[in-house]
Amino acid sequence: MLHPQIALDFASLGLHRELFVIGPFALRWYSLAYIAGILLAWAYVARMLRANAAPMTAADADSLVTWATVGIILGGRLAYVLFYDFPRFAAHPIDALKIWEGGMSFHGGAFGVGLAIVLYARARHLSWLRICDYIACSAPIGLFLGRLANFVNGELWGRPTGAAWGMIFPGAGDLPRYPSQLFEAGLEGIALFAILAYAFWRTSARLNPGQLTGVFLLFYGVFRFVIEFFREPDAQLGILSWGLSMGQTLCLPMIVGGAYLIFTAPGRRVAVFPTAGLEPQQ
Repeated sequence: MLHPQIALDFASLGLHRELFVIGPFALRWYSLAYIAGILLAWAYVARMLRANAAPMTAADADSLVTWATVGIILGGRLAYVLFYDFPRFAAHPIDALKIWEGGMSFHGGAFGVGLAIVLYARARHLSWLRICDYIACSAPIGLFLGRLANFVNGELWGRPTGAAWGMIFPGAGDLPRYPSQLFEAGLEGIALFAILAYAFWRTSARLNPGQLTGVFLLFYGVFRFVIEFFREPDAQLGILSWGLSMGQTLCLPMIVGGAYLIFTAPGRRVAVFPTAGLEPQQ
């Protein structure tokens, strides 16, 4: 393993959690990543809806943003509380409301968004599975920004490494570690976005309800499962008794569910009609 003095010291990068601080108010990069991720994803979905056979109108998408945002926050926080640090929150339940202190689960956020889409689609008499396909294509934008924010915060670092590009993170000891946040930004963000963009724009996948959602679940699950071998397990959990981290464990149903949606999607192909530009359905 490399001597700690050879590795890059994260502190030397001069990165800070806050973009700026004015009195008691602080705008943090992580909060900005959430906001920017939602807004950019919203804009991308609007662009996709201009393609033929959209499952909802632009006005429907505008209304869905609020539902999806609530789903991300509630689902992400609840899953973190239940799966990652339940004993602490059971002892101090009020801490579960302190979202600004950190602690969100992607798997829970994805479930929360999915539930929000189902409820919204039923209220508007829309195809919830086709809407999920469009949202899935935009999700890597937020994942990319979120992982960059994790890196800026110097959190969720990797396992010790002897690689020349290892980094010494504050609070992680003196050993060089993998910058696993950047691995995740590259695979869960850039690579996954490119795969879904190709499937949406260059194939007929968007006409097979659930296929793009399946692609997202399968590839995210595989990418995250592999990266977990480079990422330091959560301190309060470590490696679970069955030999996997909690992140890897939660990825397994995603991989299975994604494969199922992909292989069964052609059987759900239906006649679809363009709706972009019409008034929201009542």
